Amino acid sequence: MTITVFVPCDAAALAVGADKVAAAISREIEARGVDARVVRNGSRGLLWLEPMVEVRTEHGRIAYGPVTPGDVPELFAADFLQGGAHPLCQGRTRDIPFLRNQTRLTFARCGVTDPLSLDDFRAYSGLKGLEKALAMSPGEIVAAVTESGLRGRGGAGFPTGIKWKTVLDAPGTTKYIVCNADEGDSGTFSDRMVMEGDPFMLIEGMIIAGMATGATKGYIYTRSEYPHAIETMRRAITIAREANLLGPSILGSGRAFDLEVREGAGAYVCGEETSLLNSLEGKRGIVRAKPPLPALQGLFGCPTVVNNVISLASVPVILDRGPAFYRDFGVGRSHGTIPIQLAGNVKHGGLYETAFGLSLGEIVNDIGGGTLSGRPVKAVQVGGPLGAYFPPSLFDTVFDYEAFAARDGLIGHAGIVVFDDTVDMLKQARFAMEFCAIESCGKCTPCRIGSTRGVETVDRIAHGIEPEQNKALLADLCNTMKFGSLCALGGFTPYPVMSALKHFPEDFVPAPVKEAAE
Repeated sequence: MTITVFVPCDAAALAVGADKVAAAISREIEARGVDARVVRNGSRGLLWLEPMVEVRTEHGRIAYGPVTPGDVPELFAADFLQGGAHPLCQGRTRDIPFLRNQTRLTFARCGVTDPLSLDDFRAYSGLKGLEKALAMSPGEIVAAVTESGLRGRGGAGFPTGIKWKTVLDAPGTTKYIVCNADEGDSGTFSDRMVMEGDPFMLIEGMIIAGMATGATKGYIYTRSEYPHAIETMRRAITIAREANLLGPSILGSGRAFDLEVREGAGAYVCGEETSLLNSLEGKRGIVRAKPPLPALQGLFGCPTVVNNVISLASVPVILDRGPAFYRDFGVGRSHGTIPIQLAGNVKHGGLYETAFGLSLGEIVNDIGGGTLSGRPVKAVQVGGPLGAYFPPSLFDTVFDYEAFAARDGLIGHAGIVVFDDTVDMLKQARFAMEFCAIESCGKCTPCRIGSTRGVETVDRIAHGIEPEQNKALLADLCNTMKFGSLCALGGFTPYPVMSALKHFPEDFVPAPVKEAAE
């Protein structure tokens, strides 16, 4: 019987030498003449163990990691093809605590299957949601998604079912599904992991969205910095089209839907839906004034669903298992599961899918293991570069949309970046303003000019120039940006700035005063 060895082809694994590890294993297999093959799977999300090599044995899949090319001969000598003991052995993959305690609905296949094997996809419940959707009317599909309580996983948390119903009810013969895969937040990688590790799931979700709203064409808009994701998605689309999953008659149903990948230049503002649509149309990526909403006048002036990757990838399990099954996960108005991404100075960085409801402290300390440096945690930023900084005193905050909003924070794309006690929060506040100034599309004054003035004001505080007056000015400036900006880039930049100022006032003491105190 042929032994299967799994080596991830996910970008995170490739960055630390997965291709060389796969090549070394293939050479060793050939040299030893053993009956084994190498399959390139997605990542399980345990990034501190990458490249994590797995072997399928009669006792289940056994994990080894992090593996280097130099480790490969020793692994073979230790009989790792049969799950043999070795210092790099992590035991059965599913028993690793980081993985065992997750609730994997959206990422159930990621890291398990060959991303481009439609047979693998079907064997692990793929297309079941689509098959059930084919027996439903558009209104019934929308009702199921609405009942599930699914909210946009891209940041805003808007109810997905309401958006779909708006597009379904909108007049027009041409409608579109646009997948926002322009994942630009620092510390986030769940969209990329889906596209590289389980692309057919995203395709299935987009087909269902098209059937639900009357759209026959879809676009996946992603950034040029994701070459592996782009290549994998394009190959998956070709395979899906050849299997009659895309085209004029989906699985012979008579319903049409097709899609393609479009590549953007990587502007952060193109993560905002109207900027994205402008870019997709070949225009400059600048924000549109709303109304009209994209659901009524979106791509090329037609009704358009714009959803994040995780939102669309969550749809198949809702259709397969039922809306009540999905809705039962979570707390309050935050239903289902959320793929939390841990990054920065953290011991166990990676992706952790769980139901809403854990506290921030449980996520950072219990799941993430605290800081990699071993120093105390000083702050965590949740929600990307526009997210608020939370100190340990707020680690009792429950991970759900309303709980974070109540403490002037946002979940965003569920990225968490950890900082230890060596971080200077004044510099982090300056970075937020500088980031906004660089990435602003320039459409509105509060964002374009406010961010530049923000950098100057923080610099004056740092140099001890009228610190109290400039702190008041900074707060006033943030208020103007928050309520006067056209989109979330300028509107959310105040979150990291004001949270840094509020929770870490000691870092906003001018340098000369600090020296005198010492």
